[in-house]
Amino acid sequence: MTMSYWLIKSDPETYSLDNLEKDKITIWDGVRNAQARNYLKQMKFGDTLFFYHSGDDKSIVGLAEVVEEFFQDPTTDDNRWVAVKVKFQKKFKNPLSLAVIKNTVGLENIQLLKQSRLSVMPITDKEAKTILSLTK
Repeated sequence: MTMSYWLIKSDPETYSLDNLEKDKITIWDGVRNAQARNYLKQMKFGDTLFFYHSGDDKSIVGLAEVVEEFFQDPTTDDNRWVAVKVKFQKKFKNPLSLAVIKNTVGLENIQLLKQSRLSVMPITDKEAKTILSLTK
C-alpha cells in the first residue's frame, strides 16, 4: 500500500492544529471547491497530512493523518460535497514558514505556491521529504 501526502489549510482562528491536538480526531468538512473536494476523495486511510496555518501564520505547523476516507459532508445536504476524518499526529518544533518554502530548492513547484487559494492539495514524496527535513 502506497501512502500519499497532502496539505490541508486552515485559518488558526477558525480551527488550529492546537484544536486538533485537543480534539484528537475531527471531521475535515466545509470544503466548497471542486478541485479540493476531488483531492479529499483521493485520500486514503493512513495518508499523511501537512497542517498549514493560513492567515497571519502562513506556516506548515504539524502533521495529521487520514483515519476515515471520504463521506457526505455533514455540514450540507448537497451530496456533491465530502469530508474526511483526520487525527492529530504531531506539532513541529520548527514550523515551516511560507517565506522559507518560497526560497527552498525542491519546493519551487509545490502546489501551495501555484494554487495558493486551494485548501486541500497533494504533496509529492520528494516535497514531503524536503518539508520533513526542514521541520526537524
